[in-house]
Amino acid sequence: MTLRIHNTLSKQKELFNPIVAGRVGIYLCGPTVYKPAHIGHAVGPVIFDVVKRYLTYKGFQVNWVVNITDVDDKIITEAAARGVSVTQLARELEQQYVDALAALDVTSIDAMPRASEYVPQMIEHIQGLIDRGYAYVVDGDVYFDVGKDDDYGKLSNRKPEEQFAGTRDGLLGKGKRNPGDFALWKAAKPSEPDDVKFPSPWGPGRPGWHIECSVMSARLLGETFDIHGGGMDLIFPHHENEIAQSESLTDKPFARIWMHNGLTRFNTKKISKSDAEMQKAMQELQLTNLLAKYPSELLRFLILSSHYRAPIDFSDSTIDAARKGLDTFYRLFERIERLTGSNPYEAGVRIEQLFEVATDPSAHALVKDVLAEQLRFLEAMDDDFNTAAAIGVLFDIAGLINRYIEQSRLEIRRSEQPRTFAAAATHTLVFLGRLLGMFLRPAKKQSPGDDALSGDLIALLIDVRNQARQTRQFEIGDLIRNRLDALGILLEDRPDGTGWRRK
Repeated sequence: MTLRIHNTLSKQKELFNPIVAGRVGIYLCGPTVYKPAHIGHAVGPVIFDVVKRYLTYKGFQVNWVVNITDVDDKIITEAAARGVSVTQLARELEQQYVDALAALDVTSIDAMPRASEYVPQMIEHIQGLIDRGYAYVVDGDVYFDVGKDDDYGKLSNRKPEEQFAGTRDGLLGKGKRNPGDFALWKAAKPSEPDDVKFPSPWGPGRPGWHIECSVMSARLLGETFDIHGGGMDLIFPHHENEIAQSESLTDKPFARIWMHNGLTRFNTKKISKSDAEMQKAMQELQLTNLLAKYPSELLRFLILSSHYRAPIDFSDSTIDAARKGLDTFYRLFERIERLTGSNPYEAGVRIEQLFEVATDPSAHALVKDVLAEQLRFLEAMDDDFNTAAAIGVLFDIAGLINRYIEQSRLEIRRSEQPRTFAAAATHTLVFLGRLLGMFLRPAKKQSPGDDALSGDLIALLIDVRNQARQTRQFEIGDLIRNRLDALGILLEDRPDGTGWRRK
């Protein structure tokens, strides 16, 4: 086993060995469904979708769980503001989130449990902590006593007194033993709706945020499982508290490896600090709006272009850079289909399958170089799922293929062997890209429309441009090229004539 993963708990990369040979259990903290999800809520699922794809490629059977927090103070507040029930709001936003993940090709989640469906099990867990002396009751609320947990803070290296999450305003003076004690159960207020009031031995109420994930993960993956993920903002207090309330009950390690992804940074320099402007900016960053504006593969490519532990800058400039990067591959795929007749998105022979028949020196060199790059790709993924380095390798493979096309003069001579090897190398590139959830289908064509009339009009303009160039009317030729470029049409002067493609 060569896969090494950075463990937040040990602060170092560790050789990955699952608890049960051949099987991996992964839990990722999902959203609290009180507001529409934004791009930051997609980062973790996209990353862990790649983690599962790669682990599956390496032969593991992976069970990946992403929870939905549908019981929370924020949901109650937002539902009241909208004049709808908590359940109605939660289901509406949950469905929006699920649909957005599907659009991003996050399709490998095995279970998405709702917190509201596991309340009896949460009550059982809380009672167990009370029985063992780790929790206590105050007027219908139940708190975890961080003073009883000797290794509290081992994940974040923070002290118990720094813990204030999980409490409601006004509770600090109502019998809490330590300022850092956090809520396992919250007594219901008379004004709160009935769909967030659950019966319990301590009176009606609802579970605290932290206990939800401990119980759902244990029920679906076991008391100890392989990988727990989430954003770096969850290390403290959420994940620290998960460890405390889980291990205090079971006396077993909770999660073996903790993977934390970097947070998303938005460029707000040009945004007014007024509430209205900020609200508008955040609305534009909602997943549903972004997916209506940008191709889903572009957003996925942007997320994976950084190492998962690094912050992700989301701005016009990073979107443009990602678009240009993807365009490198789209141009190659169009070129391969045009020159070889092979569709890169369909199943085909990969370059490693042609190793024995590569007798031509240039073809042999292509096979050797692409196989070397494939090894680099796998090494990058084995090094803490370094998707940024892996994507860099894909660019290098694209460069090798384009150089081979030039050296073989495929634009002029459609020789059979060079066509076969160029197509096979591209199929290898696509195969590796699909380990990242990329290149699953042809990119959608953007405006101008895809109808035959548009193609005929562009072909007419190309003819006019060619005639203008033949009569040395270069200004007219440049005008046509520039105007088409502004419309998203790129002209390519090739040995066999001028072609065009959409950017």
